[in-house]
Amino acid sequence: MIITGTPGGVGHARKPPRYLRAGQLLRTSIDGLGELRNTTVAG
Repeated sequence: MIITGTPGGVGHARKPPRYLRAGQLLRTSIDGLGELRNTTVAG
C-alpha cells in the first residue's frame, strides 16, 4: 500500500493558507486495516 497524501497545493489554496506545523498529529486510518500516526517536526 502506498499512501501519498493530498495533492500539492491543497493547503496553499485555502484562504487563509493552512500548513502543517511542528507538533501536529497526522492520522491516517483504513477501517478494518489499522491506523498510522505521525507527529510533525520542524525541518
